[in-house]
Amino acid sequence: MHPAPSVITFTTLSGLGFGLLFWLGLGLPAITGWVAFTFLAVAYALAVGGLMASTFHLGHPERAWKAFRQWRSSWLSREGVCAVAALLVMAAYGAGLVFLDTRLVTLGTLGTVLSLATVFTTSMIYAQLRSVPRWNTALTPALLIAISLAGGALLAGQISAALILLPVAGVLQILWWVRGDTALQGSGTTLASATGIGGIGAVRAFEPPHTGPNYLLREMVFQVGRNHARRLRIIAFGLGYALPVLLVLLPFSHALAALAVLSHIAGILASRWLFFAEAEHVVGLYYGKR
Repeated sequence: MHPAPSVITFTTLSGLGFGLLFWLGLGLPAITGWVAFTFLAVAYALAVGGLMASTFHLGHPERAWKAFRQWRSSWLSREGVCAVAALLVMAAYGAGLVFLDTRLVTLGTLGTVLSLATVFTTSMIYAQLRSVPRWNTALTPALLIAISLAGGALLAGQISAALILLPVAGVLQILWWVRGDTALQGSGTTLASATGIGGIGAVRAFEPPHTGPNYLLREMVFQVGRNHARRLRIIAFGLGYALPVLLVLLPFSHALAALAVLSHIAGILASRWLFFAEAEHVVGLYYGKR
């Protein structure tokens, strides 16, 4: 799949933002007043900024509001509903923290659930797609949720939780890569099965359907070199998981904490680029690209 910068930015930043809102809804850290305002501002900047970035991948961004109407059948619509609900509830919860120095537990708990639900619905947009075998696994929501919670824990200063969640997310990331490398082959989807004429002999494409590029080739048949992908995986794992763990194990300082967060974000951006770049859409079989 084509790794569009807008979608990479969206999934990385919104996951981090809703992960931070998750911890704030639990009252972690226990803050009120302008300190709470600062944490909430960071969370909203990440969550809303990520959601806004996603609209740049739409052909008609002005029609994005129509996605909310299909919540019964569309994970994209459910994501939008959950995101707006989470942001509204956490705004009310945040008002209590900032202006009343009071933690409204019920609102915080509801905001926590909705924030987690937003990340889950985002992950299911990809996990539901049988046409992309690499994504079509329960590991996809598990990985995106673990990354969101780990990143949110880093931003919220929840070191003990981060030291558990970062390794968990790292292990899930490796499992996701290993499983994904054989996903297309394991799905059993071939040109023969796609055309339904494999029973009469070997099937191969006589020639490409057309001579020039089209939408499908631009968006669905992106290919990344194996060596390039291997190097990026090492960078993603090192920056996204290993280095942040090492940094938070050192004696605390604000500089090291900021470096751990920046390293994690850089690693997740690399990981998310691979998430899209390595995804093999079965339509590529018709073009001899798989």
